[in-house]
This record gives sequence, structure tokens and C-alpha cells, in this order.
Amino acid sequence: MEQEPVIQVKNLTAGYGRTAILENLNFQVRKGEIFVILGGSGCGKTTVLRHIIGLLPPLKGQIFIHGKDLTSAAGRQKEALLQSIGVSFQSGALFGSMTLLENVCLPLEEFTDLPQTLIEQIAAIKLRLVGLNGYEEHLPAQLSGGMQKRAAVARAIALDPDLLLLDEPSAGLDPVTSAGLDQMIVDLSRRLDITFVVVTHELQSIFAIADRAIMLDKETRGIIAEGAPRQLKDQPPNETVWRFFHRKAASEKAETAKHTGAL
Repeated sequence: MEQEPVIQVKNLTAGYGRTAILENLNFQVRKGEIFVILGGSGCGKTTVLRHIIGLLPPLKGQIFIHGKDLTSAAGRQKEALLQSIGVSFQSGALFGSMTLLENVCLPLEEFTDLPQTLIEQIAAIKLRLVGLNGYEEHLPAQLSGGMQKRAAVARAIALDPDLLLLDEPSAGLDPVTSAGLDQMIVDLSRRLDITFVVVTHELQSIFAIADRAIMLDKETRGIIAEGAPRQLKDQPPNETVWRFFHRKAASEKAETAKHTGAL
């Protein structure tokens, strides 16, 4: 029997106000996989994340989390669904006046009745899981960009979510630091059985972490490819996908056509 998807997006039209950015999106995220949403700048990748966590209401369509319709959920049911999701946006959004330990303690203090001593022990464990053991009393400004990203992930997993959404986790990082962050994502997925949805346009990260990916397109306002990254690179379904994976500009259309044959 096929397992129920962790996320199921049905006929989603996403946007801001009355302005649609993406139309009629349909995709599923399976339990335990690292699912990547990719595409060029301005195609709506982060917008989709914001819809999945309920920050934006769909203009049309439905989003199911663990089989429950987030778009119609309210009250305690919606709160329970959202607490099963951890999220870290591109900025990380750590509080600069608080230590890393205090930052990670925040969701535990807000959503649990655990004693403070236990909260701090749990927060220290989360920091250890992301490789920041010994940095509990440091302020964010005292850390490198990569370490701040790791701290943001530690806070995102504070409540033991089974679904973690990351928005451009490698943005602004050097290749070595980015590779370390990619490995951390893979390790957390395996050790904690967390399902990941990651927004990125970094090719090295895509190949390092993704089990499956969808590619969004600004012009068509929809999904133009879905599958394993290596498959999308080796057998691109259209010209735009070929250009993305080979880092070719639209002006190189003739060269693209030569490589993609029937595309």
C-alpha cells in the first residue's frame, strides 16, 4: 500500500493579494525524502513555501499536510499542523541580542510547559546536532554566516518537527561552507527521519541533497519539470530546464537546440 504523502499540493494558484504568480500547481512530497524546489529568480519558489506553512492563503486550490487540509483548518487543528513543520528562511532571523542557546529555547518556551532546565538541555542537544556544540553562549554576530545558518536550523528543529522547510540555505556561503551545510541536511534527514523541502538554485546543493525536485518557471507560471536532478540534467524535458542545469543564457538558444535535439 502506497504511503500517504507528507505534503500534497492540489491545483494551487499562488500569489499575493489578487495577483497570481503560479497557477495550477500539483505535486507531492513523500515521507523521508529531501524534496527541492528550484527555478530562476522571481519564479515563486519562496512564495510556494509561504503557502505551505500557511503564511499566505491560496488564491485557488488546496494544500494537505499529513492528509489534513491546511487551507480549511482552523484553531487547534491548524496550530497542530503548523507545529509539525519547522522552517528557516534565507535570513535565518536569529535574535541578535540573544545567545544561540536562548534563540533555540524560544519555541520550546512558547509552545511547551517544560521546565526551563529541560528546555535548555534540549536546546543544547539541537545545537550539537547541527555541529555547534560549545557555541551555546555566543551571540549570532560572533559567528560566521554558515554557523548562523546552522543555528537557525537548530531552532527550526527545536519542537521535533517531522517536516522541515529551508529557504535558500546556501545563499551567500562559500563553496566549502555550503557543502558542509548540505551534508548536515542529509545527516539530519537520515538520523532524525525528517522530510525536507528545500528551496535553492545552487546546482552543487541540488545534486548533493535532492532525492527529487520540481522546477518552477516564471514565464509559464507553473511546474515545467519534475524528477531526480541527475535525470533532469541528462534528459531535460525542455529548453528552459537544459539551460538551468547547464547554466546557459537564453541568448544561447541555438546552441541549446543542438544539444537537446527534439526539444
